[in-house]
Amino acid sequence: MASRTHVRRVRMLYKTILRLHRGLPAEIQSLGDNYVRDEFRRHKKCVESEAITFLHEWTDYAVCLAEQLGLRGPHTAKQLGKYLKEKDLEKLRDEQVCQLYELMIAATGGKTEDNTNEKT
Repeated sequence: MASRTHVRRVRMLYKTILRLHRGLPAEIQSLGDNYVRDEFRRHKKCVESEAITFLHEWTDYAVCLAEQLGLRGPHTAKQLGKYLKEKDLEKLRDEQVCQLYELMIAATGGKTEDNTNEKT
């Protein structure tokens, strides 16, 4: 019975995130949807301790995104997303850091903050 409840909660979180993504700008909505699908699929058979962390982090993401989007889509005064703290980055595995970097490149269209990807 606990397994059924867990599956229901995961499915509800997944659908909530995809619904929230409808409020994102069109150019990043599909990127976000694909990322969420991949992450949920990848963690489908993870161990319980990893599942708890996974669900906690994605729930925080959903709450944060809901606050930023508000009732009528993105607030013009508030930027979407948030900066990661150094202590949070240190908790990530190397593969997660690479994945995060690739996501940032895809979301910014290949432009980094220091413009290292620009041709000179």
